[in-house]
Amino acid sequence: MPAAYLALYESGELAGRIERAREMLRECRLCPHACRVDRTAEEWGRCRTGRKALVASLGPHFGEEEPLVGRGGSGTIFLASCNLACLFCQNYDISQLGHGRPVDARFLARAMVGLQDRGCVNINFVTPTHVLPQILEALPEAVEKGLRVPLVWNCGGYESLEALGLLDGVVDVYMPDLKYADAAAAERMSGIRDYPTHAFAAVREMHRQVGDLQPDTRGVATRGLLVRHLVLPHDLAGTAQVMQFLAELSPDTYVNVMAQYRPCHRAYEEARLTRGLTTDEYRRAVQAARDAGLRRLDARHAAAV
Repeated sequence: MPAAYLALYESGELAGRIERAREMLRECRLCPHACRVDRTAEEWGRCRTGRKALVASLGPHFGEEEPLVGRGGSGTIFLASCNLACLFCQNYDISQLGHGRPVDARFLARAMVGLQDRGCVNINFVTPTHVLPQILEALPEAVEKGLRVPLVWNCGGYESLEALGLLDGVVDVYMPDLKYADAAAAERMSGIRDYPTHAFAAVREMHRQVGDLQPDTRGVATRGLLVRHLVLPHDLAGTAQVMQFLAELSPDTYVNVMAQYRPCHRAYEEARLTRGLTTDEYRRAVQAARDAGLRRLDARHAAAV
């Protein structure tokens, strides 16, 4: 299956999407914060990012879910800063301290093609929400240089439907974290009370665009939705409600129920986050996914129950 963005490039539609994305950057509403700052003039909103994307690191990654890795790895491009402020962020030096170098569209285009040339089976943009226009700007040159592999949108789930509309037909695989079902927990842990409302709507739109995860003959994802959910101590994430929503979306939603929570960054400001996950808590989370009717749990964790 050809990467989705190739048809948009060939039809000329991609150029229109780029211009619309630039307009959103001038009065930024790329995510539900809708800060309305002019980032083209280096004004900063919640994401603390101006006109250029900040790249923290890039390279083949073999620790992602099996459908994203294949033999050559997932071509990850870690983008600095974030539109969330999670107390327990394990990558806070990148997401909240903004450790990264400013890059232009040419750099991003060459980075994408370079990862493909190294054998990566996709290009995986990590925390890309706030730099959607910059990524789109890089795509035409990347296509002209031979980019053909799928694009993965690896995000925190706090997405705007308007911005997702610009990605329809561009992104092949959506991989959101679906963090919380409870507004009070979202406000306490990530500073965003309306996270569940926007994230659930965003995941629904992602599924509408790309459907359930589709592998090729090698087992590598070519298109579709893959959802991550980090289980938190004391059921702070509302795991059962998250799984029920995903099962209602489709029982074939591919879900990674993640067990790797550990106290990081500012987690010690919240008493319920000061310890890791227990085995029993994780098993209950996986059982909640099964009880909801989900049939495609990530293979590394599906055996927990």
